[in-house]
Amino acid sequence: MADLTNKFEAAAASSKNLSERPDNATLLKIYALYKQGSVGDNADKKPGFGDMVGRAKWDAWNGLKGTAKNDAMQQYIDLIASLS
Repeated sequence: MADLTNKFEAAAASSKNLSERPDNATLLKIYALYKQGSVGDNADKKPGFGDMVGRAKWDAWNGLKGTAKNDAMQQYIDLIASLS
């Protein structure tokens, strides 16, 4: 578990230095996997209609509800590695 957490944190650090900016759908997936891996299931209130970005992020994260934190961490690590 500690090894996975270290890899997850390293992937989070390297995600800030990607050679190209990913498209919006990929950015949402990165965000959702990070939140699921670090926090777990989304328990936040859904943002209002005026907050389009917040709603998109909430929807992406909420779509991973039920995914184990370890699984989300590994998917995040794999995704960042594929973009690097």
